[in-house]
Amino acid sequence: MDKQSKIYVAGHSGLVGSAIIRALNAKGYSQLLTQSQSSLDLKDQAAVREFFGKEKPEYVFLAAAKVGGILANSTYKAEFIYDNLVIATNIIEASYRSGVKKLLNLGSSCIFPRLADQPLKESSLLTGPLESTNEPYAIAKIAAIKMCRYYNEQYGTNYLSVMPTNLYGPGDNFDLEKSHVLPALIRKFHLAKLLSNRDYSALRTDVLKRSIGFEFHIDQSWTDAQLEKALASIGVRAEKVTLWGTGSPYREFLYADDLAEACVYLMQKYSASEIGEFVNIGYGSDLTIKELATIASSTVGFPGSIQFDSSKPDGTPRKLLDSARINKLGWEPRISLADGIKREYDWYLSH
Repeated sequence: MDKQSKIYVAGHSGLVGSAIIRALNAKGYSQLLTQSQSSLDLKDQAAVREFFGKEKPEYVFLAAAKVGGILANSTYKAEFIYDNLVIATNIIEASYRSGVKKLLNLGSSCIFPRLADQPLKESSLLTGPLESTNEPYAIAKIAAIKMCRYYNEQYGTNYLSVMPTNLYGPGDNFDLEKSHVLPALIRKFHLAKLLSNRDYSALRTDVLKRSIGFEFHIDQSWTDAQLEKALASIGVRAEKVTLWGTGSPYREFLYADDLAEACVYLMQKYSASEIGEFVNIGYGSDLTIKELATIASSTVGFPGSIQFDSSKPDGTPRKLLDSARINKLGWEPRISLADGIKREYDWYLSH
């Protein structure tokens, strides 16, 4: 990529897309194309083709997706498979039609079988059943990988796919209806801290800004007691926070800006034929949800206890990526988990 190349970042306002924008800006790329959801509906095939035909981007980062945690994946199954399938197919096909030189497609570690050998190697794809709680999302992401591969094979395109581990960082989604585990933990501990401090003004400001669950429609008329009752129903109390599952599953976490650096690095240095069907991008180590919750609670400064509700689902037991291939290609993460969580909480407080 030249510094003056036209680069389109699909999903530029999301966690990954915004990190890619920051990385590209820092490296001096000046011709960045972005479109808000209101300006371009990526589910509209005609609109996507028109945009590509008019703007003619040379490079594309496909970071747009409908994402969420276990609750959202379990609730909106049809939306997760449809939205992610149609977004990927529209962008990949439009890239081919308009002559895009290179595309990088971002997937998710949930593409791997639920009980695949750990750490998860690229070769484990499609070797067993998927985790049921996020199967619709995983199938859409697998389809995008295969689409990039087959376009490369049939049309000679240069479309790369990368599979990042669990991500977090600036721009994360703290809406408890749709958030992933780490931002959800940070926010729940923050709300519990406000309760323990009896800071109802800050508490009300927080819950009016971001949802705490689709069953709640909180407004200014809610009393402090009503807020306490609503928060208690999702496990948030002044003295303790109750979390879903047993706390025993292992998860790996990568700071979004580290992922962005890896993505830009691959686009600069490597072709699809050199990295294979896709390449994993992970942090290199994992920890239990219980350990993660302890770190998040300490970072937030919540003085209470942590409990787990074993009647709720855990999800996949472990999802540690084998990142040996990306490491051999010359990339490694820089930001530690403890430092990253502190940065994420600071971002949350400032936004």
